[in-house]
Amino acid sequence: MQTIQKITSDIYYIGSCDTHHHLFENIYPIPNGMSYNSYLITDDKTVLMDTCDTSVREQFLENLMAALNGRTLDYVFVHHMEPDHCATLDEVLTLFPQAQVVCNAKTQTMIGQFFNRDISGRVISVKEGDTLSSGRHTFSFFMAPMVHWPEVMVSYDETDKVLFSADAFGSFGITNECLFADQRDIEKDWLPEARRYYANIVGKYGPSVQTLIKKASGLDIQMICPLHGPIWRQNLPWLLDKYQKWSTYTPEEKGVVIVYGSIYGHTKNAAEVLAQKLSQQGLSNIRLYDVSQIDLSYIIAEAFRFSHLVLASITYNNGIFPPMESVLLALKAHNLQNRKIALIQNGSWAPASGKLMSALLSDMKGIKLCNQTITITSALKPNQAEEIERLSIELLSDETSE
Repeated sequence: MQTIQKITSDIYYIGSCDTHHHLFENIYPIPNGMSYNSYLITDDKTVLMDTCDTSVREQFLENLMAALNGRTLDYVFVHHMEPDHCATLDEVLTLFPQAQVVCNAKTQTMIGQFFNRDISGRVISVKEGDTLSSGRHTFSFFMAPMVHWPEVMVSYDETDKVLFSADAFGSFGITNECLFADQRDIEKDWLPEARRYYANIVGKYGPSVQTLIKKASGLDIQMICPLHGPIWRQNLPWLLDKYQKWSTYTPEEKGVVIVYGSIYGHTKNAAEVLAQKLSQQGLSNIRLYDVSQIDLSYIIAEAFRFSHLVLASITYNNGIFPPMESVLLALKAHNLQNRKIALIQNGSWAPASGKLMSALLSDMKGIKLCNQTITITSALKPNQAEEIERLSIELLSDETSE
């Protein structure tokens, strides 16, 4: 049975949710599933806003046919050519041979890369600032390269003030229970997964997101319809503020994320002692994570959230503990900036992880390393308690001096 939802008088949600797969992009855990959003406008001309992933193909096509209600399809807007939004595009074009594809030149090239189909005779190629009318609705197009692929664009419905935002403003999680973000507790139910989605999928491309935000700031937006996650029709300034912070690598909150890599518990013990010292200074936002027990995507999200970071690693085969090395490489790959970081190293005969971690962090923008690195030789000794306390003071010195 179809799962269509009416958004406005003639805009329908026809996407669907996947709760069977455990990983998104075969890498990111999605314990709460994933939504694949698509929209249909039933104006004088019918407009399909993107297609869907193969995981929800059957439900999407059923929704599409039901929403069309016997009408033909006139336009397919392709905002983003990644297969989770376009895997069913070829099938849609076969079902509706008269439908025209509305896309930019880069997208047209990618369609040829993904499908063995020549669409040159049925493409309406658009560029920045172009418009297209479907009758009551007039759509304007804005290019959004590297948010997060080079061909990405967004479209703005000038009539109903709706931004179809591609992967921008998306989130992990399903929308089966509530399609609109305001139908649930945004801070509790959506923010953690929206942050994790942004940090891991889009986080590297902050300057490109900034460019899109500046374009969006000139539009009267009443609703945002992304390709993943809930539709936003309230609290838009709050959402834009989050994106402003994330895309400028500005911490949302003052707090410390302590990530440790430990085998026998000694490095873990040092991390816990440091957490206690920070707490005794009055800091309440402290998060402790065992790098071997939590997926990397959650650590990246927390690093985007908080202002300070502690990395505590054993020395392993004269190098960094491999899961901790993965954290460092991911932080660098996702372009994290503007954080103060403290290091703890452990090694029974040749501690080296601190120096190696420092080297990986050295060319990241706006990263301030604490002057001292705590060195543990096998296990933390009672006489190092003062050393740990001094590190906690140095780590928060920029806060306590305010």
